[in-house]
Amino acid sequence: MEIQVQELIDKIKKDGIDTASKSAAQIKLDAETEARHILDAAKKEAEDIISRSKRDAEKTEQAGVAALQQASRNLILAFRDEVQALLNKIVNDNVSANYNEDVLKAALPSLIMNWAEKSGDNLSVILPENELAKLQGFFNEKLKNELSKGVELKTNRKLSYGFRISNRQGSVYYDFSSEAVAALISSYLNPKLAGLIKESSKGM
Repeated sequence: MEIQVQELIDKIKKDGIDTASKSAAQIKLDAETEARHILDAAKKEAEDIISRSKRDAEKTEQAGVAALQQASRNLILAFRDEVQALLNKIVNDNVSANYNEDVLKAALPSLIMNWAEKSGDNLSVILPENELAKLQGFFNEKLKNELSKGVELKTNRKLSYGFRISNRQGSVYYDFSSEAVAALISSYLNPKLAGLIKESSKGM
């Protein structure tokens, strides 16, 4: 009887130990599995964070580069506009300075004579008030024949330098004022200047 009881006790112990061992092994396996899941999830989260950080850094860099490029373009355009304005002023000042009394004396008589031959008496020459006042006597002598046929010399208060030629009706108009000549020269120079600035900015 004692032997059977002892065997029963031993069996209970063995079964308990086996069960406990199996439970412990399962707990360990579950813990390891859970740990792997947690580790994998943490690793994925870290990779996602790094990936997002890289994307954000790239976007920030691209935005910075775009802003710098725009600022550079704005600076170049502002520089071009200032240089063009300065160039226009230089051209205008030089054209105005060279439309002096001697130039008008040299250029206008032969020009008026040639045009008067084509248009007859239907010709008006418009000059600045101060220039006509100074040159009236000279033109009266040089253009006596043309003036007697009806070519007229007039003034325009808005005209500072240069001259304009038109028919009596004003329907045909040739503008040789300093502003018109300067604008014509600037219209040729400004695209050249813009091209030079554009070419120079490529290396920036």
